[in-house]
Amino acid sequence: MLMHLAENYEEAAAVILFGVGFMTLLFQRNLIRKLIGMNIMDTGTFLFLASMGYIRGRKAPIVVDPSAGADTYINPVPAGLVLTGIVVSVSVTAIMLALTVRLYRRYHTLNLDDLYLKSKHPSEGR
Repeated sequence: MLMHLAENYEEAAAVILFGVGFMTLLFQRNLIRKLIGMNIMDTGTFLFLASMGYIRGRKAPIVVDPSAGADTYINPVPAGLVLTGIVVSVSVTAIMLALTVRLYRRYHTLNLDDLYLKSKHPSEGR
């Protein structure tokens, strides 16, 4: 078991990152902390995809020698998925930060419980 974990340390780190981010999303009440947790989860997912796409002994998919077979190169699809995921993650983070700023300006708190109560009683939130 320990030997298998030592061989796949990238996957173990990805699972730990995802777990830390997920627990942060579950247990934190502050919106900024939840956003940080979501980004930690994204990082774990990207690390997992990148580590699954890498195969030891193979080269990057830049064809220099046309006579080399396809089994000489690494599959570029996981790297493309990771890059696309990073772009989407940055966009979602920017939108969530903008919404968080708007909520703070309106209700003067980032605590989800307080936001819920103030949104139910709008006269108290201004």
